[in-house]
Amino acid sequence: MDSVLAPKPSVLGLRDPSLLVTDGLVAGQWRTGASGKTFSVTEPSSGEELSRCADLALLDFVEAIDSAYIGYQKFYSSTTAKERGGLLRRWNDLILENADDLAIILSSENGKTLAEAKGEVSYAASFVAWFAEEATRSYGNTIPSSYHNTTVLTFKEPVGVCGIITPWNFPAAMITRKIAPAFAAGCSVVIKPPSETPFSALALAKLALEAGIPSSCLHVVPTKDHNASLELATNPKVKKLSFTGSTGVGKMLTKLAAGTMKKVSMELGGNAPFVVFSDADLDLAVDGAMISKFRSTGQTCVCANRLLVHSSVVGEFTKKLVAKVESLKIGRGLDSSTTQGPLVNASAVAKVEEHVQDAVSKGAKLHTGGKKPAGLKGFFYEPTVLTGATTKMNVAYEETFGPLAAIFAFQTEEEALALANDTEFGLAGYFFSKDIGRVMRVAQRMQCGMVGVNTGLISAAESPFGGIKESGVGREGSKYGLAEYQNIKCVTIGNIHM
Repeated sequence: MDSVLAPKPSVLGLRDPSLLVTDGLVAGQWRTGASGKTFSVTEPSSGEELSRCADLALLDFVEAIDSAYIGYQKFYSSTTAKERGGLLRRWNDLILENADDLAIILSSENGKTLAEAKGEVSYAASFVAWFAEEATRSYGNTIPSSYHNTTVLTFKEPVGVCGIITPWNFPAAMITRKIAPAFAAGCSVVIKPPSETPFSALALAKLALEAGIPSSCLHVVPTKDHNASLELATNPKVKKLSFTGSTGVGKMLTKLAAGTMKKVSMELGGNAPFVVFSDADLDLAVDGAMISKFRSTGQTCVCANRLLVHSSVVGEFTKKLVAKVESLKIGRGLDSSTTQGPLVNASAVAKVEEHVQDAVSKGAKLHTGGKKPAGLKGFFYEPTVLTGATTKMNVAYEETFGPLAAIFAFQTEEEALALANDTEFGLAGYFFSKDIGRVMRVAQRMQCGMVGVNTGLISAAESPFGGIKESGVGREGSKYGLAEYQNIKCVTIGNIHM
């Protein structure tokens, strides 16, 4: 079953229709599911079927893992770090050459605006370019030995087969941020892409093969079979599991991975505070809130979930924010005039709606939005601003993952920090202040893995991405990201007679 299911090029208008791949990739073969089994992928902007994707099964995961186990050993032993970097550079070039088509696929299956989709494709490519360079910077050490006539050396080696489970909100960037360092280290990967957005992963895989990444080292197994995908967490040949998604699922996968003592990277839920102090540049803070809160329709892992604003400026900040929010144009992501796309599905809309209704019923004031827009078929909800939010409301402790800006008022720096840290999550946090002393104090006391000071944009290939507390373990991107896919081997050489 090696044929590619027929895509719908007329729907998307791709320059290269072959990039809309709807089959899985296992052991160098594009294949359909057993007996041609497929699942539907919905376009969020219309609520209608975009295309169908191969629905693979447990045996496909096992075959992919077996092939990857053999593949990584040959890949690492037969290539130098420089050569692996060259493969990644060619992949980066192909991603950028096909950026327009990749953005159309991404926008169609995810719903985000075309401008945001193009930005994500560029962001995805940046990880490939970054780790192309990091491949040659995998340094070991020599360590002074406490024994006579002895030398201690350390080497860094690939962990082996890596199981990769990615989310729908960044279907391109979350793939490259995980597998580019894996390839740089000499590992192989088996990817379970999100069923909401499988086509970006498959298109990127096609380009990776064109760049020369060995087919035995890259497998993409789309499926709706939850139990089948757990093979990535339990199979002993998989030596590392990298997951981005909810904290509940991350905990479950970590427990399963412990059965074979796999390395794990878990990028999990967030509840990011966004603090505006009385001395902040309010225009800068509002711009930061628009980026952090409403980018990707509020569906980012590092999205500002709670806007904490000093009581002396809360009125002015709210006025400025509402004006910006009301200038957003809701619509289909592929429409060039759209600046706010749909949510990913009906359940996402329902959660935003529930958070808004809960807050209003408990005394919050609605300034704009607060309902589904009329006349649109897809999964839309109006960008919404509320004030008077309190810790008695669901939005204080649950990640909304949608276009709701809930504003909490505070009086003192201590109160702001107490509110900001009053969560089991610790992924990202933001604050705005002109006081350099406060900048240093708050940055150190805010309990999260990433802090944005006077900016709402904190993600980049060179910056370590990850959280603390129940937001996960491990770091992606940056110079630290390569080590997540490596083991350190210590070699002690004794009885050296000089």
